[in-house]
Amino acid sequence: MIAFEYAVLRAVPRIDRAEFVNAGVLVYSQKAGYLAAATHVDPDRLRALDPEADVEAITAAVEAYAATCTAPESAGPVGATAIGERFRWLTAPRSTIVQPGPVHAGLTDDPAAELDRLLRRLVL
Repeated sequence: MIAFEYAVLRAVPRIDRAEFVNAGVLVYSQKAGYLAAATHVDPDRLRALDPEADVEAITAAVEAYAATCTAPESAGPVGATAIGERFRWLTAPRSTIVQPGPVHAGLTDDPAAELDRLLRRLVL
C-alpha cells in the first residue's frame, strides 16, 4: 500500500451563491510519482444551479487543471515544477469558477485505479 492525496474539483457557476457541482478529481502520490486528474462536467447539473452558466468556459477551466497534471509543458511556469509542487498549486484555495475542495489522504495499491474509483464515487 502506498499513500496518496486527492482533492475534488468543484465547478461554481455563480460564486456569489457558493453552490457547486463536483467536476473532477486530482490524485497525487509522492511515492508512486503519480499526478493525474479525471474530469466530467455535467451541463444539466450546472444549469440547474445557474441556467445561464457558461458550460464551455467551465469545461475549459476544468480541462486546464487536468492538463496541468498530464501535459505540464502546456501549463506555463507551474508545469516546470515537480509534481508535488504542482499538486499543491492546483489545490491552493481560490475564489474562481473552478475551485479545489479540501485535500484528503488515503492508501492504495494503484493510484490510477483510485482516480477512477473516486471519479465514479464523487463526480459521476
